Amino acid sequence: MISKMFGSLSCDMAIDLGTANTLVYVAGRGIVLNEPSVVAMLKDKGGSVPYAFGNEAKMMLGRTPAEIEAIRPLKDGVIADFRGAEEMIKHFIRTVHNRKWLTGPLIIICVPSGSTPVERRAIQDAAESAGARDVYLIEEPMAAAIGADLPVTEPTGSMIVDIGGGTTEVAVLSLGGIVYARSVRVGGDLMDESIISYIRRCHNLLIGESTAEKIKKTIGSARMPNEGDGKVMEIKGRDLVNGVPKEIVLTESQIAESLQEPVSQIVEAVKIALECTPPELSSDIVDKGIVMSGGGALLHNLDTVLRDATGLPVFVADDPLSCVVLGTGKALENHRQLKHHILFKQE
Repeated sequence: MISKMFGSLSCDMAIDLGTANTLVYVAGRGIVLNEPSVVAMLKDKGGSVPYAFGNEAKMMLGRTPAEIEAIRPLKDGVIADFRGAEEMIKHFIRTVHNRKWLTGPLIIICVPSGSTPVERRAIQDAAESAGARDVYLIEEPMAAAIGADLPVTEPTGSMIVDIGGGTTEVAVLSLGGIVYARSVRVGGDLMDESIISYIRRCHNLLIGESTAEKIKKTIGSARMPNEGDGKVMEIKGRDLVNGVPKEIVLTESQIAESLQEPVSQIVEAVKIALECTPPELSSDIVDKGIVMSGGGALLHNLDTVLRDATGLPVFVADDPLSCVVLGTGKALENHRQLKHHILFKQE
């Protein structure tokens, strides 16, 4: 009767604290929040106070007056601005649970496999100061593989390539552990930066991060079109010669050229991981192929480029954007069995 009155009493949650987006999964309810990892701070009496979060704060990026600063508190998958990250985590926890609970939630947060103990401790501390009663961490490639329904606990090799906003995680998993993992600081943000610098260099036009992201999603491609210049798109920015707003037309082939460097870094990371994989697991990967997850997996033709470079089957996960949080959520639902195996705490 009480549970009917107050809803589910479980307030335990799994958080994918991503460079680009933060997703929250609540036990028994699934994904309840998906917002950009952006916070706007208002300068006040020598300090700063939170002003806006998520979607509202993202709209302010590059558009704020002097007294408001919109920032991304995470860079390359780790906390770059501790205060901003802590306020953002607190806000998202309160958004998910607008009622007061008697005890804080158990929270599981995913961290990049290449993050340092100091970086992991910072993420754990931010969640604890946000009101968690207990915090566990899970490595991002493991969470992505669980979310993509790979048989990670079986004695067979599975390979996942998780391309997020700040990092690309390449990992080979078997028997509930990571046999080999490589984390490279290449992701959606670096792709956006490559597009910005290419347009600046070739067209003398300055554009913002939001415009670059829109270009990547609309006409971005990991390789040149088979015929002609491919799709086209009109964009606006500031002419660096005259200093006035200007509009130009971009083509798919130009954006493919601008993305060559980050794409080749991802391919190189996958090749190195394959070279370092034990032979028995290599034979499993030949049979089952490579699974891609994360927002970067949606880049047009990236799976084809990887397939051509490795000669292996390459698949994009069913829901690449939610793979990590779904995997972290499954770990949350079974945390008692996994807390000495897949989940861990940073001392």
